[in-house]
Amino acid sequence: MKRVTDINLIEKYIKLNNIESLFNDDIKNNSEVLFFNKRELIFKEGEEIRYLMFFVEGKTKVYTTLKNGKLLLLDFYKELDTLGDLELITNDLSSCNVEAIEPCICIGIPLKVLRNIYYNDTKLLNFLCNSLGRKLKRSSKNASINLMYPLESRVASYIISIGTDKNSKFIKFDETLTVISELLGTSYRHLSRTLNRLCNKNILKKEEDYYIVIDYKKLEELAADIYS
Repeated sequence: MKRVTDINLIEKYIKLNNIESLFNDDIKNNSEVLFFNKRELIFKEGEEIRYLMFFVEGKTKVYTTLKNGKLLLLDFYKELDTLGDLELITNDLSSCNVEAIEPCICIGIPLKVLRNIYYNDTKLLNFLCNSLGRKLKRSSKNASINLMYPLESRVASYIISIGTDKNSKFIKFDETLTVISELLGTSYRHLSRTLNRLCNKNILKKEEDYYIVIDYKKLEELAADIYS
């Protein structure tokens, strides 16, 4: 993580994302711009959360570790989402891992600053309630996808969700298939067969260490519901 305290940069991202109403001068002066590299862990499960973060650029995936050591995909965060809102209110440690799919930029406000003011800030409280409500709705949808759809549809949805350039339809799996299979609740062998089947249907094309989407429309139709 790289931290920058340039007030002009902070104001630029605040204006670009239309979140001026949440930032008074005191908050701006205590804010930082946080930069994360691709595949960097922004939050790590079980660790203390130091910032409330406003996503202004990039995309992440959110997952948790089960007691049996397996990973479970929970959500995807992107622009205008927030991180650390639940921990601000509950004062708990991070309950999940948040990993950057691509380079990410956030506005970060130290929780030690916010804990002194947010109880009396109705705008911020309203924003946090709306943020948590949206996350609950998304989590319910994603859980339904995990439970109710066959693996082929879940794989299609996952590929669309992690895609960083829909115009070029270029998808690269940076993780190993073992990690992806855990996130989607399946076996390595079943995932490999499913990816091969999508290649045989001319939806994907296998390269050395990534897949190219060659029929995005069919991939969307196969996904039906998209992880959000």
